[in-house]
Amino acid sequence: MKTHRVNRSFSESKIVKRELIINSSTTETRIALVEDGSLVNLFVEFPDAERNVGDIYKATVRRIMPGMQAAFLDIGWEMDGFIHFSDLFQSAVDMAEGTEMDEVAQPEKREGRKRAWKPRAEMKQGQEILVQIIKEPLGTKGPRLSSQISLPGRFLVLVPGDNLVGVSKRIPDFKERKRLKSILKQIRPDGFGLICRTIGEGKTDDEVHHDLNMLLRLWRMIEARIETTKAPARLHKEAPLTSSIIRDLFGPDIERVVIDDKKLYREIRAYVRSVASPLLSRIHFHAGPGPVFDLHNIEQEIEKGLSRKVWFGGGSYLIIEQTEAVVTVDVNSGRFVGKEDQDENNLRVNLKACKEIARQIRLRDLGGIIIIDFIDMYDEKNRKKLYDAMHQAMSDDRAKWDMAPISQFGIMEMTRQRTKSSLVHAFNEPCPTCGGSGLVESKETVVTRLHSWVRRFRAKTGEMGLTIKAHPVIVEYITQGLRSHLRRIMWDALLYIRLEPDETLKIDEFKGYSWKQKREVTQEYDSRPH
Repeated sequence: MKTHRVNRSFSESKIVKRELIINSSTTETRIALVEDGSLVNLFVEFPDAERNVGDIYKATVRRIMPGMQAAFLDIGWEMDGFIHFSDLFQSAVDMAEGTEMDEVAQPEKREGRKRAWKPRAEMKQGQEILVQIIKEPLGTKGPRLSSQISLPGRFLVLVPGDNLVGVSKRIPDFKERKRLKSILKQIRPDGFGLICRTIGEGKTDDEVHHDLNMLLRLWRMIEARIETTKAPARLHKEAPLTSSIIRDLFGPDIERVVIDDKKLYREIRAYVRSVASPLLSRIHFHAGPGPVFDLHNIEQEIEKGLSRKVWFGGGSYLIIEQTEAVVTVDVNSGRFVGKEDQDENNLRVNLKACKEIARQIRLRDLGGIIIIDFIDMYDEKNRKKLYDAMHQAMSDDRAKWDMAPISQFGIMEMTRQRTKSSLVHAFNEPCPTCGGSGLVESKETVVTRLHSWVRRFRAKTGEMGLTIKAHPVIVEYITQGLRSHLRRIMWDALLYIRLEPDETLKIDEFKGYSWKQKREVTQEYDSRPH
């Protein structure tokens, strides 16, 4: 398949209202990126599940596979990490998507200081190597590794062992990119590459230099551990998801950050006060009695993000099927009937589908090979219009992607960077009954939905007590420990709950009974469509 790498032009466009809405429950933290009132990205963090992308390890080469042009490395996990030979030698600056790069003078060796520890050109079994996780493990596959280390800061990315400087092309003004590149060349230390991130636009020399000094201090700490730590071992842990999202996304283009947890609210304010104090006024605490996601219809958007069928107006819909190997998207006109000829009707539906497909790809965080089956069009000009429209729809996607021209059958093939599990895998776990052939909601997600339901019930009725029936597995999970999820839910809602196991319910079902109304009230306070 011949692909065409996207050369994106970030010209001036209409102003988009962007907000970050953060919902924290007893089982997970969910961060929603909302653009013009529409959910476009969702990040999920589980307290009991570590995020691994960005972690740095001192690893040991376990097996070299010349036929695969790859090796398996022991990083101290039960499953080995995987590194392709191309990830041993490619510059980390080169790997940065949408970055203008300039080569500068080769770094001179400093006296009195050891150079950064780097892998040798030829790998050998048992060799120790410094690596960074660039993709989360998926299914039976271990984490994807790279020997090109990069440390992200607020405005910069520090690349030890490189000699290039780069500026994000997402900064539209050419003069501004030139100014930032000039600053980087002046402050770049010997033996390091630098990338200016999009959020660095408009920053002063002092702000950029301060960010660099913080990154250099972090690298010195990691470098000291390299010499004293025996492999396999983790040398550096990337920031938690919520902190990294605030670091990476919260800039002048974000109008508001709304948080419904006081502790998290204070933590985020403390961080922003230290790195971007002018943005403090944009951080708000949601003190309302109802769930914060309900105010923005995010719960319903999440349900759509987990659904196989997605409507996008005019009676047209998408069918999205996801497997470990490939994602397929089928565009259907449904009940749509236009007044133009058939080819023009199909073009109209396909163009509408482009925006929804791009939104669903970002929302679900779909990765790997994606095949889109558009409605057939026979006019070559219309296929070109559709190709251009899909490019435009994907232009705001922060992940790397490639796209092939549309075939005569209306098929578009594309690839998209996969760094973590998709939305459907984040919210679901393999079914113990079917052995993994189907998916049900995870216990954490069921409890999160239950927590939101209780808050919604309390806010709308003001009642002080209810009975909840749930599957025994959920009852056991929610009542474990002195600080159980049940106690925390009751304390949060100021409401007493009598919890009863019911084996007739599915694991993702629960029923609520009002004491005052003396009846079941589950559906009345459920945000999901019925």
